[in-house]
Amino acid sequence: MKSRERVSFFKSIHVKIILVYVLLLLIAMQVIGVYFVQELEEQLLSSFSNSTNERAHVLAYTIEEEMLKERGPDDPSLESTIRDSLRDFISNDIREIQVIDSRNRVLMTSNPYDTSIVGKRTLNLLVKRSLVVGVTQEKWMIDPRSGDRLRVVVVPFKSGEETIGAIYVSANAEQVYDQLSIINDILIKGVVIALLLTIVLGVFLANTITRPVADMRKQALVLAKGDFSRKVKVYGDDEIGQLAYTFNGMTRKLEEAQATTDSERRKLSSVLTHMTDGVIATDRYGQVILVNQPAEQMLSASGDEMVGKPIVQVLRLEEEGVTWEGLFRDMDSMLLDYSDTLPENEQLIVKASFSVIQKESGLPNGLITVLHDVTEQEQIERERREFVANVSHELRTPLTTMKSYIEALTDGAWQDDKLAPKFLYVTQNETDRMIRLVNDLLQLSKMDSKEEQLHLVEVDVVDFFNHIIDRFEMTKGDDFHFDRSLPEEPLYVALDQDKITQVLDNVLSNALKYSPEGGTIIPSLEKQGEFVKISIKDEGVGIARDKVDKIFDRFYRADKARSRKLGGTGLGLAIAREMVLAHGGKIWATSALNNGTTIHLTLPIRPQDGQEVDNLS
Repeated sequence: MKSRERVSFFKSIHVKIILVYVLLLLIAMQVIGVYFVQELEEQLLSSFSNSTNERAHVLAYTIEEEMLKERGPDDPSLESTIRDSLRDFISNDIREIQVIDSRNRVLMTSNPYDTSIVGKRTLNLLVKRSLVVGVTQEKWMIDPRSGDRLRVVVVPFKSGEETIGAIYVSANAEQVYDQLSIINDILIKGVVIALLLTIVLGVFLANTITRPVADMRKQALVLAKGDFSRKVKVYGDDEIGQLAYTFNGMTRKLEEAQATTDSERRKLSSVLTHMTDGVIATDRYGQVILVNQPAEQMLSASGDEMVGKPIVQVLRLEEEGVTWEGLFRDMDSMLLDYSDTLPENEQLIVKASFSVIQKESGLPNGLITVLHDVTEQEQIERERREFVANVSHELRTPLTTMKSYIEALTDGAWQDDKLAPKFLYVTQNETDRMIRLVNDLLQLSKMDSKEEQLHLVEVDVVDFFNHIIDRFEMTKGDDFHFDRSLPEEPLYVALDQDKITQVLDNVLSNALKYSPEGGTIIPSLEKQGEFVKISIKDEGVGIARDKVDKIFDRFYRADKARSRKLGGTGLGLAIAREMVLAHGGKIWATSALNNGTTIHLTLPIRPQDGQEVDNLS
């Protein structure tokens, strides 16, 4: 991870320490404030409720006495007495007082704006419940018109055991909540003052801790750049001072370890760079952590693309059903085919060898995979197997035929004047065929082992090609027609006449074999830069496009039945290719079904380096 030279303000440890102090104080003040306010609110509301209840009971007792009192002519009326009593009990917190008789009729109200209810039956449920039960009823309510919080108390008064009326008292509790609001404002101001003092003290306290820590941070940044010369300043003998001493000692040890690591890394880098095999290293979880250049080339991916990915994904082992656990536990080596990642006709077969990395304790710590390109070895092995199978197949057919005819002759067919010559003729043909096959194999073997030497002679290739075509015209007569497209001026090329004659004979023979009688063979020759190009086109049945490139493989026949019938060994074009390649040229074919086949070959006009030309003419 890339280190940062500067730390943002809000991520600084200095700020964090101050914030911790402030938050701790804020939490403490909040807890204390909430508890205090709740307790105070509970006490004030309880006191307000008790006060309202007491006044309601005193008023109920007074009204009860007045209602039970016998009145003389000179005594004031009950109504005036009750009105005077209500007037005496009215205060700022008493919102309304009502006197209700036993029949739920309102006798008197202290609200001068609501006298219309006097004489009417009240609908208040608390009043009704108190008159019925004969017990004091109380409740907190919200005035729907003003939104004020009210304390409602209904106290019944009795005559003996009979309830003769009730006192309805509605008290406004907003004064209590106003007092609580004032107290909350005082608490908030106190908290703000405490926070300011805490911040000031926190700055000084945090500075004593963060100054040596910031110095060690600078030292760590310098160490990350590889500079081990700087030392941490020690500010005291406390824990942070001891940490500074330890940090300086660690710097010295880190410098020594860095020197050792650099030396080992250079050695490892040199080994990985000069290895021809690919190397991939993983951690204990199977994630790729190291890839060298040969591995990148084999897998056609950059190291940045592979690092961090699972090795089973990088090596495409998931397609083989291999998991990381199975690879880690059981795998030793395996062959991987990456030919599908290359252009057509190119192959890449890799042998992957796996080795587990273990700690000193014996626990696995990762995996080393060595990739070795075995494409050439696999191709050689496959060609060897195909060659042995093809040779066996080609020899088995004539040998089986010869055995059958010889057994027939042994059983008495030699005495038959008609059959015996035919059987001997077939046996002789099959023997000649095996001799041709063995001779072709010997020639291929010499070409493969570079034992066949070229004897280059500078000749006029136009005249040379004309002579070969003339020979075929003389032997084939009127069965075929040759339409030549050759330049008139001479064109001198250094070539081995015997080898190129064999190549052209084989190509022309194939053109005649696979063309219908009366068909046209078109030989052509032209100069192309430093090469001369020879083409021979026939009017045969042609070859499918996906099989054109295979006709130069050993023992390959486009039409196996017809080729064997015409005496072909399946090695002619393979020998021709080796001879043309030995000259430094190329040979290829173009064809389509029912549209004939054209064989092209190029020869360099000048001999290649290391080749000598004899008998220059």
